[in-house]
Amino acid sequence: MLDKIFGTKTAALVLLHLFHYGDVHARRLARDIAISLSSIQGQLKKFEEAGLVVSKKIGTTRIFFFNKKSPLVRPLLDLLKVIYSSMSIDDKELLFNKRKRSRRAGKPIIGRGDK
Repeated sequence: MLDKIFGTKTAALVLLHLFHYGDVHARRLARDIAISLSSIQGQLKKFEEAGLVVSKKIGTTRIFFFNKKSPLVRPLLDLLKVIYSSMSIDDKELLFNKRKRSRRAGKPIIGRGDK
């Protein structure tokens, strides 16, 4: 649905990953969703030029996150929240299957009970 609103699947996936994780870096995002790094970098650059995201450099890695000072971000986050909450757990697991850090042994997956 977001791809119809924003025009491309890449834009939709970048926004959903930003919403889910809070911050992203281009190489990790490209690897997670199997889209070329140049496409991800181009989309992040467009969002940054539009003022939706900002970035900071940590070492040699540029980290992107939502620009909380932009008046457009609050309504965008509200829209993303509606779309994210309407996604099934299976869709979320498929889209966000890569973890940033390891899960504690035996910790249940939220929404999956004891699985």
